[in-house]
Amino acid sequence: MDFAFDARTEELRAKLLAFMDEYVYPAEAVAEEQRAALSSPWDTPAVVEELKAEARRQGLWNLFLPDAEYGAGLTNLQYAPLAEVTGRSPHLAPTALNCAAPDTGNMEVLAQFGDEWQKKQWLQPLLAGEIRSAFAMTEPEVASSDATNVTTRIERASDGSDEYVITGHKWYISGAMNPDCKIFIVMGKTDPDGPDIRRQQSMVLVPRDTPGVTVRRAMRVFGYEDHSHGGHAEVVFDHARVPASHLIGDEGSGFAIAQARLGPGRIHHCMRLIGMAERAIELMCRRAVSRTAFGKALAQQGVVHNWIADARVTVEQLRLLVLKTAWLMDTVGNKGAHTEIQAIKIATPRAVVGILDRAIQLHGAGGFSQDLPLAELYAGARTLMIADGPDEVHQRSLARRELKKYL
Repeated sequence: MDFAFDARTEELRAKLLAFMDEYVYPAEAVAEEQRAALSSPWDTPAVVEELKAEARRQGLWNLFLPDAEYGAGLTNLQYAPLAEVTGRSPHLAPTALNCAAPDTGNMEVLAQFGDEWQKKQWLQPLLAGEIRSAFAMTEPEVASSDATNVTTRIERASDGSDEYVITGHKWYISGAMNPDCKIFIVMGKTDPDGPDIRRQQSMVLVPRDTPGVTVRRAMRVFGYEDHSHGGHAEVVFDHARVPASHLIGDEGSGFAIAQARLGPGRIHHCMRLIGMAERAIELMCRRAVSRTAFGKALAQQGVVHNWIADARVTVEQLRLLVLKTAWLMDTVGNKGAHTEIQAIKIATPRAVVGILDRAIQLHGAGGFSQDLPLAELYAGARTLMIADGPDEVHQRSLARRELKKYL
């Protein structure tokens, strides 16, 4: 394993770091000011579109897609340090580079499983950053940690038309509040009584303006509505009808497609989480050398030393594990890296939450105020202990795989 950055990664990383300093960090406050003046809090501030135009001009666009036909053609190992940099401003930078969830996962699904019409109709506008999208899987009435539990129905129309009828209730559907969100990828059951519980589900493309689709409300996350990501909506599908051509892949392939989508999504989240931790460490250090308490600088307090040292050690450990996982995904595929993908999904959010918690503590009241990014970063990191599968589900699967060696 060689984790040294190659020439292309070095070039893109240097360009991205300069882009962050010159454009993204200064835009954070501007975006908040502009959003406050918008007629709807879900509209996109003008500065975000300016960032997107500049990123595209600089070639910092669609970096996450390994297929050169659609994206930058980077490996996971090449993309990892770039995603980490964007994690330092997770509510602006990924969107600016067209590398924000859930669009990234949806583009991967369409690129890998969509037919030519679906790619032309939805993938191309997503690649161009002209529209946004949402992925509708989680449901409030069932334990969605088990994806086989989904109760949403995707049924063939009974009137003889070549259509599917979608009926169900979803929530925490990221991006759905954004008016630029034009398409949902919806997971539901086409064969609820089938003998194989992992072949009961299918995925279908449902335009947001389809009759019978109601975006009911925005769900808050630790009190935040997460405007920058287009919110997390509660959505009702009440006999919404779409042509049969909107089915992705075959009937019964929904569970497999979901697993293929979530593997890269999990490592992307972990990459960005490391960037969040790096920003927290930077803020901790700046605070420590600039504040005095009980007669000496915070930087001279032993407990502060421990927090900063532990944070640095933790980040270095996490980064190595994420890079190893990226390398395995590139060399032996996602299935071959399954253990490591689960390991980083367990370890990274949990550890970064701890680092952010110490950073908040060091900043006192300011740490949980709107004047610093720490509280919002904390909310995002803590959410990722549940999103894309709760920690306990990954722990269960990982432990069973370890125990299998001894049975």
